[in-house]
Amino acid sequence: MTIKSAGTVIVDKPILKILYQDEFIVAVDKPAGLFVHRSFMDKDEVYFALQLVRDQIGQYVYPLHRLDRPTSGVLLFALTQDVARLMGQAFTDRNIKKTYYALTRGHLLNDGVVDHPLKEKLDDLGDKNVSRDKEAQSAQTHYQSVITASLPVPLGKYSSVRYSLIKCQPHTGRRHQIRRHLAHLRHPIIGDINYGDNKQNPFFGEYFGFKRLMLLAKSIDFIHPVTELAITIEAEFDEQWQQVFSALQWQQDSL
Repeated sequence: MTIKSAGTVIVDKPILKILYQDEFIVAVDKPAGLFVHRSFMDKDEVYFALQLVRDQIGQYVYPLHRLDRPTSGVLLFALTQDVARLMGQAFTDRNIKKTYYALTRGHLLNDGVVDHPLKEKLDDLGDKNVSRDKEAQSAQTHYQSVITASLPVPLGKYSSVRYSLIKCQPHTGRRHQIRRHLAHLRHPIIGDINYGDNKQNPFFGEYFGFKRLMLLAKSIDFIHPVTELAITIEAEFDEQWQQVFSALQWQQDSL
């Protein structure tokens, strides 16, 4: 629901789904299109995940990692500085496993590892003081082809439109790593305006009726820094993902 006042559209404050919460950590399901926190790119934005979570649970929160604005899924926050420090070290030591699902162009049929160094991705406005001459950093992404499908619709020089659902587990955490690695394989993520296909993306928007990056941070696994219990937090495929699954005749239970 929106309200217009003096020509300005005011959007109702979103309520984020809490996937996990204890006295040390909270995890939410971040929708596509929401910034994690305020940045130079967000001058027209009203809401941010950090602010929304803080207001929902009534206390300050510390973001533990980032998700790109167009990426949806599991987003973690610490509730104390000490836990933020411990979890930050766990991320640095690569003791936290993150699993993503991506809808890509074409039929990617094999499983494997993309071991392709990436130059640091910088913002033209926000990273003026960061050197652009740094060497490419090592980057590895494990990927698995889950299922493929085709739509009997001609597009460009092809007689059909092909899609793959790919499960990805990044070993490193470079900016836009999964997006760039899948594009490196010539199977870019649908809806990716930076590294995607300029024919597939418009077709997808027209055929399915929405435009977004089809990348979901599906789950995160880690050892709790205080209780030392193994924790798995998982987000569900949202309605738009379900719409795609239905059109492609993919049964979610079999994925």
